Amino acid sequence: MIGLFLGEKDLPSEILKNIVKKKINYFIIDLTKNNRFKKNKNSFFVNIGKFGQILKILKSKKCNKVIFAGNIIKPKISKLKLDLKGLLYIPRVVKAAKLGDAAILKVLIKILLENNIKVIKLNSFNPELTLKKGIYTKIKPSKVDNREILKGIQTLKKINSYNHTQGVIIRDNKVIAQETKRGTKEMIRSLSKSKNKDGILIKLPKLKQDLRVDLPTIGIDTFKDCNKFGIKGIVVKSNQNIILDKEEAIKYANNNKLFLAVI
Repeated sequence: MIGLFLGEKDLPSEILKNIVKKKINYFIIDLTKNNRFKKNKNSFFVNIGKFGQILKILKSKKCNKVIFAGNIIKPKISKLKLDLKGLLYIPRVVKAAKLGDAAILKVLIKILLENNIKVIKLNSFNPELTLKKGIYTKIKPSKVDNREILKGIQTLKKINSYNHTQGVIIRDNKVIAQETKRGTKEMIRSLSKSKNKDGILIKLPKLKQDLRVDLPTIGIDTFKDCNKFGIKGIVVKSNQNIILDKEEAIKYANNNKLFLAVI
Protein backbone atom coordinates (compact mmCIF):
# COMPACT_ATOMS: atom_id res chain seq x y z
CA MET A 1 0.00 0.00 0.00
CA ILE A 2 1.41 3.35 -1.07
CA GLY A 3 0.23 6.71 0.23
CA LEU A 4 0.03 9.55 -2.28
CA PHE A 5 0.30 13.09 -0.94
CA LEU A 6 -1.04 14.98 -3.94
CA GLY A 7 -1.03 18.72 -4.60
CA GLU A 8 -1.79 21.05 -7.48
CA LYS A 9 -0.93 21.03 -11.24
CA ASP A 10 -0.77 18.15 -13.75
CA LEU A 11 1.93 15.92 -12.30
CA PRO A 12 -0.23 14.29 -9.56
CA SER A 13 -2.73 13.07 -12.17
CA GLU A 14 0.09 11.54 -14.23
CA ILE A 15 1.52 9.75 -11.18
CA LEU A 16 -1.93 8.51 -10.17
CA LYS A 17 -2.81 7.32 -13.68
CA ASN A 18 0.23 5.06 -13.88
CA ILE A 19 -0.24 3.66 -10.38
CA VAL A 20 -3.83 2.74 -11.24
CA LYS A 21 -2.67 1.21 -14.53
CA LYS A 22 -0.14 -0.96 -12.70
CA LYS A 23 -2.81 -2.06 -10.20
CA ILE A 24 -0.81 -0.87 -7.20
CA ASN A 25 -2.78 -0.48 -3.97
CA TYR A 26 -2.90 3.18 -3.00
CA PHE A 27 -4.78 5.90 -1.17
CA ILE A 28 -4.61 9.69 -1.51
CA ILE A 29 -4.00 12.42 1.03
CA ASP A 30 -5.50 15.30 -0.95
CA LEU A 31 -3.54 18.48 -0.15
CA THR A 32 -5.13 20.57 -2.90
CA LYS A 33 -7.02 23.76 -2.20
CA ASN A 34 -10.36 22.61 -3.65
CA ASN A 35 -10.51 18.86 -2.96
CA ARG A 36 -9.42 18.01 -6.48
CA PHE A 37 -9.54 14.23 -5.99
CA LYS A 38 -12.93 14.09 -4.26
CA LYS A 39 -14.38 11.71 -6.89
CA ASN A 40 -11.77 9.10 -6.03
CA LYS A 41 -13.09 6.71 -3.37
CA ASN A 42 -9.54 6.23 -2.05
CA SER A 43 -9.03 9.93 -1.36
CA PHE A 44 -8.92 11.78 1.98
CA PHE A 45 -9.14 15.59 1.92
CA VAL A 46 -6.99 16.75 4.86
CA ASN A 47 -5.17 20.00 5.58
CA ILE A 48 -1.59 19.78 6.80
CA GLY A 49 -2.54 21.20 10.19
CA LYS A 50 -4.22 17.91 11.08
CA PHE A 51 -1.13 15.77 11.42
CA GLY A 52 -2.91 13.50 13.88
CA GLN A 53 -5.61 12.67 11.34
CA ILE A 54 -3.03 12.12 8.60
CA LEU A 55 -0.96 9.77 10.78
CA LYS A 56 -4.12 7.93 11.82
CA ILE A 57 -5.03 7.32 8.16
CA LEU A 58 -1.50 6.08 7.40
CA LYS A 59 -1.62 3.71 10.37
CA SER A 60 -5.07 2.38 9.45
CA LYS A 61 -3.79 1.61 5.94
CA LYS A 62 -0.64 -0.05 7.36
CA CYS A 63 1.32 2.31 5.16
CA ASN A 64 5.00 3.07 5.72
CA LYS A 65 5.89 4.51 2.30
CA VAL A 66 4.50 7.64 0.66
CA ILE A 67 5.03 9.80 -2.42
CA PHE A 68 4.67 13.59 -2.67
CA ALA A 69 3.64 14.98 -6.06
CA GLY A 70 2.45 18.40 -7.17
CA ASN A 71 2.58 21.87 -5.68
CA ILE A 72 1.56 22.22 -2.06
CA ILE A 73 0.32 25.76 -1.61
CA LYS A 74 1.83 27.49 1.39
CA PRO A 75 -0.93 27.45 4.03
CA LYS A 76 -2.24 30.46 5.90
CA ILE A 77 -1.25 29.31 9.35
CA SER A 78 -3.86 31.48 11.07
CA LYS A 79 -6.66 29.72 9.17
CA LEU A 80 -5.48 26.13 9.74
CA LYS A 81 -7.65 23.92 11.93
CA LEU A 82 -5.15 22.12 14.12
CA ASP A 83 -5.48 18.85 15.99
CA LEU A 84 -3.17 17.90 18.88
CA LYS A 85 -0.41 16.64 16.60
CA GLY A 86 -0.83 19.75 14.54
CA LEU A 87 -0.23 21.93 17.60
CA LEU A 88 2.94 19.93 18.25
CA TYR A 89 4.37 20.21 14.74
CA ILE A 90 3.06 23.52 13.40
CA PRO A 91 5.86 25.70 14.90
CA ARG A 92 8.34 23.79 12.71
CA VAL A 93 6.17 24.38 9.64
CA VAL A 94 5.87 28.09 10.44
CA LYS A 95 9.63 28.40 10.76
CA ALA A 96 10.17 26.53 7.48
CA ALA A 97 7.54 28.63 5.67
CA LYS A 98 9.77 31.68 6.06
CA LEU A 99 12.37 29.94 3.89
CA GLY A 100 9.97 28.83 1.13
CA ASP A 101 7.93 25.88 -0.17
CA ALA A 102 10.94 23.56 -0.45
CA ALA A 103 11.69 24.04 3.24
CA ILE A 104 8.09 23.15 4.16
CA LEU A 105 8.40 19.89 2.23
CA LYS A 106 11.64 19.03 4.02
CA VAL A 107 9.99 19.54 7.40
CA LEU A 108 7.02 17.36 6.42
CA ILE A 109 9.44 14.61 5.33
CA LYS A 110 11.24 14.78 8.69
CA ILE A 111 7.96 14.62 10.60
CA LEU A 112 6.85 11.56 8.66
CA LEU A 113 10.23 9.89 9.18
CA GLU A 114 9.92 10.48 12.92
CA ASN A 115 6.70 8.48 12.68
CA ASN A 116 8.35 5.64 10.72
CA ILE A 117 6.96 6.78 7.37
CA LYS A 118 9.46 6.85 4.48
CA VAL A 119 9.08 9.28 1.57
CA ILE A 120 10.20 7.70 -1.72
CA LYS A 121 11.03 9.38 -5.05
CA LEU A 122 7.95 10.67 -6.84
CA ASN A 123 8.93 8.94 -10.10
CA SER A 124 9.40 5.54 -8.42
CA PHE A 125 6.43 4.17 -10.35
CA ASN A 126 6.80 6.51 -13.34
CA PRO A 127 10.43 6.26 -14.52
CA GLU A 128 9.26 7.04 -18.05
CA LEU A 129 8.58 10.63 -16.98
CA THR A 130 12.32 11.36 -16.92
CA LEU A 131 14.96 11.08 -19.65
CA LYS A 132 18.55 9.87 -19.83
CA LYS A 133 21.38 12.11 -21.01
CA GLY A 134 21.27 13.03 -24.70
CA ILE A 135 19.76 15.24 -27.42
CA TYR A 136 16.16 14.24 -28.16
CA THR A 137 15.43 16.47 -31.15
CA LYS A 138 16.62 16.87 -34.71
CA ILE A 139 18.00 20.32 -33.90
CA LYS A 140 21.11 20.24 -31.71
CA PRO A 141 22.68 23.02 -29.66
CA SER A 142 25.64 24.74 -31.34
CA LYS A 143 29.04 25.42 -29.75
CA VAL A 144 27.85 28.93 -28.92
CA ASP A 145 24.67 27.50 -27.39
CA ASN A 146 26.75 25.14 -25.24
CA ARG A 147 28.78 28.05 -23.86
CA GLU A 148 25.55 29.87 -22.98
CA ILE A 149 24.12 26.74 -21.40
CA LEU A 150 27.21 26.50 -19.20
CA LYS A 151 26.72 30.10 -18.07
CA GLY A 152 23.09 29.37 -17.22
CA ILE A 153 24.09 26.30 -15.19
CA GLN A 154 26.67 28.33 -13.27
CA THR A 155 24.04 30.96 -12.51
CA LEU A 156 21.62 28.38 -11.12
CA LYS A 157 24.35 26.89 -8.91
CA LYS A 158 24.78 30.24 -7.15
CA ILE A 159 21.11 30.60 -6.24
CA ASN A 160 19.86 30.01 -2.68
CA SER A 161 18.57 26.43 -2.45
CA TYR A 162 15.44 27.52 -0.55
CA ASN A 163 14.06 29.98 -3.07
CA HIS A 164 11.79 29.26 -6.03
CA THR A 165 14.30 29.45 -8.86
CA GLN A 166 14.75 26.26 -10.86
CA GLY A 167 15.05 27.96 -14.22
CA VAL A 168 16.68 30.80 -16.12
CA ILE A 169 16.52 32.07 -19.70
CA ILE A 170 19.79 33.08 -21.30
CA ARG A 171 20.30 35.09 -24.48
CA ASP A 172 23.52 36.51 -25.96
CA ASN A 173 25.39 35.06 -22.97
CA LYS A 174 23.25 37.07 -20.53
CA VAL A 175 20.57 35.87 -18.11
CA ILE A 176 17.47 37.76 -19.23
CA ALA A 177 14.88 36.10 -16.98
CA GLN A 178 14.89 34.14 -13.72
CA GLU A 179 12.10 31.98 -12.35
CA THR A 180 10.13 33.23 -9.34
CA LYS A 181 7.42 31.60 -7.25
CA ARG A 182 5.02 32.31 -10.15
CA GLY A 183 6.70 29.51 -12.11
CA THR A 184 8.29 28.75 -15.46
CA LYS A 185 5.30 29.79 -17.57
CA GLU A 186 5.25 33.31 -16.15
CA MET A 187 9.02 33.59 -16.52
CA ILE A 188 8.78 32.77 -20.24
CA ARG A 189 5.79 35.04 -20.74
CA SER A 190 7.64 37.94 -19.16
CA LEU A 191 9.55 38.14 -22.46
CA SER A 192 8.30 39.85 -25.59
CA LYS A 193 6.91 37.58 -28.31
CA SER A 194 9.48 36.98 -31.00
CA LYS A 195 9.86 35.06 -34.25
CA ASN A 196 13.62 35.10 -33.80
CA LYS A 197 14.67 32.12 -31.71
CA ASP A 198 17.76 33.12 -29.77
CA GLY A 199 17.05 32.32 -26.12
CA ILE A 200 17.65 29.10 -24.16
CA LEU A 201 15.59 27.87 -21.20
CA ILE A 202 17.62 26.00 -18.60
CA LYS A 203 15.56 24.28 -15.91
CA LEU A 204 17.42 22.16 -13.37
CA PRO A 205 17.06 20.98 -9.77
CA LYS A 206 18.50 23.37 -7.22
CA LEU A 207 21.57 22.46 -5.20
CA LYS A 208 20.51 20.49 -2.09
CA GLN A 209 17.03 20.05 -3.59
CA ASP A 210 15.19 17.04 -2.22
CA LEU A 211 14.70 14.97 -5.36
CA ARG A 212 12.20 12.70 -3.67
CA VAL A 213 9.50 15.35 -3.73
CA ASP A 214 10.51 18.30 -5.87
CA LEU A 215 11.59 17.37 -9.39
CA PRO A 216 11.46 20.28 -11.88
CA THR A 217 8.68 19.73 -14.42
CA ILE A 218 8.08 20.80 -18.02
CA GLY A 219 5.51 19.71 -20.60
CA ILE A 220 4.04 20.42 -24.02
CA ASP A 221 2.84 23.86 -22.87
CA THR A 222 6.43 24.78 -21.97
CA PHE A 223 7.53 24.01 -25.54
CA LYS A 224 4.64 26.01 -26.99
CA ASP A 225 5.46 29.01 -24.81
CA CYS A 226 9.13 28.79 -25.80
CA ASN A 227 8.15 28.82 -29.47
CA LYS A 228 6.01 31.95 -29.01
CA PHE A 229 8.57 33.90 -27.03
CA GLY A 230 11.74 33.35 -29.03
CA ILE A 231 13.35 30.47 -27.14
CA LYS A 232 15.14 27.96 -29.34
CA GLY A 233 15.94 25.23 -26.86
CA ILE A 234 15.31 23.67 -23.47
CA VAL A 235 17.94 22.11 -21.21
CA VAL A 236 17.04 19.73 -18.37
CA LYS A 237 18.83 17.26 -16.10
CA SER A 238 18.99 13.53 -16.81
CA ASN A 239 16.74 11.43 -14.53
CA GLN A 240 15.90 14.52 -12.48
CA ASN A 241 13.39 16.50 -14.58
CA ILE A 242 9.81 15.39 -15.13
CA ILE A 243 8.66 15.77 -18.74
CA LEU A 244 4.90 15.51 -19.19
CA ASP A 245 3.43 14.58 -22.59
CA LYS A 246 6.96 13.59 -23.61
CA GLU A 247 6.29 12.19 -27.08
CA GLU A 248 3.97 15.05 -28.02
CA ALA A 249 6.46 17.61 -26.70
CA ILE A 250 9.39 16.18 -28.67
CA LYS A 251 7.28 16.00 -31.84
CA TYR A 252 6.26 19.62 -31.36
CA ALA A 253 9.90 20.63 -30.82
CA ASN A 254 10.95 18.93 -34.07
CA ASN A 255 8.12 20.57 -36.01
CA ASN A 256 9.08 24.00 -34.71
CA LYS A 257 12.88 23.75 -34.82
CA LEU A 258 13.45 23.68 -31.06
CA PHE A 259 16.01 21.54 -29.29
CA LEU A 260 15.72 19.46 -26.12
CA ALA A 261 19.04 18.72 -24.44
CA VAL A 262 19.28 16.45 -21.40
CA ILE A 263 22.57 16.89 -19.56
